[in-house]
Amino acid sequence: MELRQLHYLTVIAEEENLGRAARRLYVSQPALSYALKSLEGELGVRLFDRHSGGVSATAAGRDVIAEALLTVRQSERVRAAAERHALGRTGVLRVGFEASGAGELTTRARAEFARRHPDVQVAPKRYDWGQEADALRDGQADVAFVWLPNDLTGLHSELVHTEPRVVGLPTGHALAARSGIAVLEVGDEPLLWTRRARREWVDWWAVNPRPDGSSPKWGPTNDNVEEMLEQVAGGSAICFAPLSMARYYARPDLCWVPLTDVEPLRVVLAWADGRDTALVRGFVGVVRELAAAIAPLAG
Repeated sequence: MELRQLHYLTVIAEEENLGRAARRLYVSQPALSYALKSLEGELGVRLFDRHSGGVSATAAGRDVIAEALLTVRQSERVRAAAERHALGRTGVLRVGFEASGAGELTTRARAEFARRHPDVQVAPKRYDWGQEADALRDGQADVAFVWLPNDLTGLHSELVHTEPRVVGLPTGHALAARSGIAVLEVGDEPLLWTRRARREWVDWWAVNPRPDGSSPKWGPTNDNVEEMLEQVAGGSAICFAPLSMARYYARPDLCWVPLTDVEPLRVVLAWADGRDTALVRGFVGVVRELAAAIAPLAG
């Protein structure tokens, strides 16, 4: 049994589809299927039931997956400990974020913490579609800027940032020159979404249901921000995003217009129960200071 096989197992369990798991792991689907069959043969139990929609963990599989998760998480801690000594640093702080994080606050907080703690490596860890909270629980990140709504079970959190939402359009779109758009005005436009996020998260971003009770017109899916923006630029669909994404992901073939009648994105700073180390507490203190300083300027 290899750590690589256990990592494959956890990703298959999350995706419940061998094709999607293979793409996420950057391996071929036949290679992933072979690795899974080899592990099942070695353990002597079937870990997943195969069906037309993908795979589902068996009772034995659920128990094995739970243990595999613990092993993979511990391996991340082993790697971080070795990296710390290899770099000659007294510590490593892994800061999770999604896309543009909490805007300017994210970058300023990392820079200020690094200035105060020059012997600590500040490692940014990017996640997609609400996975930063899971990364905290899995031990992949020490502290993270988490986009709401999200599952904050087992986490400490405090609100540090809010920002308006915008709609992303190709530059030639009929609404691209508008100064603001109500969500019902784009009701007939196909909207990009992802299968990799929880349904609550997808529906919040899609504003589903809409103010009149209607549902969005669902467009293509995507696995990350870059895929989403490429499809918008190509004219296949539109997307909803926070204002900071419009600034951080500026492209000549995209136009961002404010959504005038939807609630803003809220971002919390979060860390896992029992992991409020001195480094985490130091970073939280820096974020509090900067957020308090930025708030009056934003107002």
